[in-house]
Amino acid sequence: MTDSATPDDPAAAVNPRPLKILIGADTFLPHVNGAARFAERLAAGLGARGHEVHVMAPSKTHREHGVFTEVIEGEPLTMHRLPSWRWYPHDWLTFVMPFRAKHYARRVLDSVQPDVVHIQSHIVIGRGLSREAAKRGIPIIATNHVMAENILDFTTLPPVLDKIFLKYAWEDAKRTFDLTKAVTTPTRKAADFLEATIAIDNVLPVSCGLDASNYTADLAPRSANRLVFVGRLTTEKQIDVVLRALTLLDPTLDVTFDIVGNGDQRRNLEELATELGLAGRVRFHGHTTDEELRGFLTNATAFVIASIAELQSIATMEAMASGLPIIAADAVALPHLVHDGENGYLFTPGDPEDLAAKINRVLRQTPAERLAMQQASLDGVKVHDMTRTLETFEALYRGEPIPE
Repeated sequence: MTDSATPDDPAAAVNPRPLKILIGADTFLPHVNGAARFAERLAAGLGARGHEVHVMAPSKTHREHGVFTEVIEGEPLTMHRLPSWRWYPHDWLTFVMPFRAKHYARRVLDSVQPDVVHIQSHIVIGRGLSREAAKRGIPIIATNHVMAENILDFTTLPPVLDKIFLKYAWEDAKRTFDLTKAVTTPTRKAADFLEATIAIDNVLPVSCGLDASNYTADLAPRSANRLVFVGRLTTEKQIDVVLRALTLLDPTLDVTFDIVGNGDQRRNLEELATELGLAGRVRFHGHTTDEELRGFLTNATAFVIASIAELQSIATMEAMASGLPIIAADAVALPHLVHDGENGYLFTPGDPEDLAAKINRVLRQTPAERLAMQQASLDGVKVHDMTRTLETFEALYRGEPIPE
């Protein structure tokens, strides 16, 4: 990595040299999930700050591989799309053949010659890229977005083999992370989890970040009780718990539930909603445009998330930036965003009765109580400002102290 500004070079200290950054991501557009969204916003944000950003990611389809300029979040970025294959047990997942990952990494590294490599996972692209970058002496930063439940959602193995697979995967993750100069995760809880799982130290919590100005809060009283969830429809999201909770609510509340997102559990959830007599009150919207998504959040009464595998939850931060009370499972990192009784309520994971009680509490608030909870969400999301996230990663890339 080229030396950065020194104290005897005041101009360079104020305006340090832009970096050439290579981001490696196993999931990226057109994938729709939190890890992909973070990688997209990170890449675009760094590009907007004047850095030369390259992204290694799976091709959109098997034939669409090569080097392209793609506009991501309004920023033109150089995309190195690697030949990928569809994982047919899953509804959207594509992957690069693991035995080709190092070959592709060598080719891209020799072409780009980056100052720093930032991998977004240790699984395929990140694994190959980290090993080849280490051979070349290129500094590596790693961000972990993975929990066991996330991995198991993509396998088709029986439980006994799942355990063996996870053991190997985490052992290999440690070997990958040992090659880096810094490992980050979105929250302190996620950092503690990773340190305990693979016995590494000094994992840094760095928020995924959010540009709150992209979201609109409507603080006026609601004329209807509309709950909303945004995210993938997968097993660990436990959307079935929300559906069962709806059946326990007072019918006079006339609650509707908007589900924004797709996933391999959509058909099962649609069938469950029908079985529970909720077909007219639950709406599955699938993937939407960003503008439509923001509209659902702005107009909702509250955001509900029952997930048990969130290392942060960008969707929850988006709901907070939209001024919504949050009703969330008391699991993993969600309590870092939802302070019980302040900007929402936490419920016992997997417990529809407790969830229904917390939904009821939010929907029966006085206007003053609701306004206070909305304002708490808006205040709480400020610490996750995207500018702070970008400045933190810039410091890590340059080997400089992290800004306070």
